[in-house]
Amino acid sequence: MYSNDGIGIFDSGVGGLSVLRELALLLPRESVCYVADAAHCPYGNRPAHEVLSLSVAVVDFLLQKKCKLIVVACNTATAAAIDELRRRYPHVPFVGMEPAVKPAAEQSKTRSVGILATCGTLQGRLFRQTQARHAAGVRMHLAVGDGLVELVEAGREDSPEALALLRTYLQPMVDDGVDVLVLGCTHYPFLQAAIEEVTQGSMAVVNPAPAVAAQAKRLLEQRGLLCSDPAAAPRYDFFSTGGVEALRQMQARHLPQLAAGRCAFYFCEV
Repeated sequence: MYSNDGIGIFDSGVGGLSVLRELALLLPRESVCYVADAAHCPYGNRPAHEVLSLSVAVVDFLLQKKCKLIVVACNTATAAAIDELRRRYPHVPFVGMEPAVKPAAEQSKTRSVGILATCGTLQGRLFRQTQARHAAGVRMHLAVGDGLVELVEAGREDSPEALALLRTYLQPMVDDGVDVLVLGCTHYPFLQAAIEEVTQGSMAVVNPAPAVAAQAKRLLEQRGLLCSDPAAAPRYDFFSTGGVEALRQMQARHLPQLAAGRCAFYFCEV
């Protein structure tokens, strides 16, 4: 692998674009190959063994594209697959989505933290371990955000339906004094405006994506894999196992800083 190879990112759909947004800010010269496994979206309620199989197939595709580092930009896939991915591909640096329990617990003044996540994330070993290690003495309010991923995928993150669904999940947290909310799914940062409307700003929102981007940068630096061409013009290749229009629209709305002439969208099978 050479330093001018791209970074691979994958998610079940468009959610991983919230991570790409942070990566592009931190590493503006790096090219990216993004895969949305839209044919199997959402991952959140799928059995762990199925998510693992899907993740392996996507990683094989990204390695065929000569990606030098892979970001598992999906909390459910991280929980179900990242240990096995690291075992299968020991030469590949992987970055996953860490449950942001520690910073949330440290930030909370009421010692009451909310976690909005998928079922697969909340049932995963990684979340349970992180909770046990960093949330002693903190009341944890867990909510499975069923239906939210589908709304974001449909481009309805600011819709009345999104507000109503978020109110169902978050109002009990507001009533119980939660002052920090962890976004445990990469789709959820796109709901930030709706979350703030529902909570009336009563909760600080923790988005793990900036920390994930920072870890990717650290690994590239440690391995000497940062883009070596100071004049490099990054390319962003977007692949989807379903329709590409959701990716195209989300990129235009939420990542307009990516030069349009350097973005390409493709259907793929993995």
